[in-house]
Amino acid sequence: MSERSVAIVTDSTADLPSQLVKARAITVVPLTLHFEGRSLLDGVDIRPSEFYRKLPNVTTHPTTSQPAPGRFAETYSALLADHSDVVSIHISEKLSGTYASAIHGAEMTDAKRVHVVDSQLVSMSLGLLTLAATEMTRQGADAESIVQRVSAMRDRVQTFFSVATLEFLRRGGRIGRANALLGSVLQVKPVLCIRDGLVTPLERVRTFDRALNRVVELAREVDSGKGLCVIVGHADAEADAERVARELEPVTETLMIQPLGPVVGAHAGPGVVGVGCYSAEIMPLGIKRAASAQSRG
Repeated sequence: MSERSVAIVTDSTADLPSQLVKARAITVVPLTLHFEGRSLLDGVDIRPSEFYRKLPNVTTHPTTSQPAPGRFAETYSALLADHSDVVSIHISEKLSGTYASAIHGAEMTDAKRVHVVDSQLVSMSLGLLTLAATEMTRQGADAESIVQRVSAMRDRVQTFFSVATLEFLRRGGRIGRANALLGSVLQVKPVLCIRDGLVTPLERVRTFDRALNRVVELAREVDSGKGLCVIVGHADAEADAERVARELEPVTETLMIQPLGPVVGAHAGPGVVGVGCYSAEIMPLGIKRAASAQSRG
């Protein structure tokens, strides 16, 4: 039996840096990106920098698909060989079929020992929830208590972001309640969040600059005085992400900057900047800014 008796699994939409994934012994099951006539494993066969470089010139909009249940079953079987249980935490069921596929994969292996969680989140926030789960394994928590704590945390992990255009969310069918904004004046920039597992509009402002200011303000409001655990995510918008991180740095316990992976980027579009955050009093992670440079590729 492994020293860590509970294995933590997530999917590639968590957009976590590879070195941190390795250090925390997280197993990542990749989604697939269908791009330029090829099927590519997210973050394995194609890196963010390559994807965003090619995206402006494609004639067909990229599409994505969830991992097959068999891929999950293989992953779970291998982990159960030297772990007592698996806790598998995934992108919101309302945004992807990944959760359903993971459930099927668990049923193909050992549904009693594989615990699949719908994070109701995506990207930076899914990454934070996954990291919190690894912290619980370090503290010796069993699978049931990890599932309970992670489920209780879901509503306290906030996601605020703005997009350069709603077009990518519309094309990918991931626009959720933000559909109401489509007919709005082009100059207006949306401030969006994830609520109940869906992309949801919060407010509209006049410029992208103001939208980023609001993202920072909203994130700061989550701080209860103990600091914030924050991942700043961006789709080929590093300068904007750096600015958001700089403004949040004084109130953070954990701070990382991460490029959004190709699957998330295919739906969000280039230029997105967002923040996943929660109050560090819930579960401090102790990851400082240096970790953010690990996966700029």
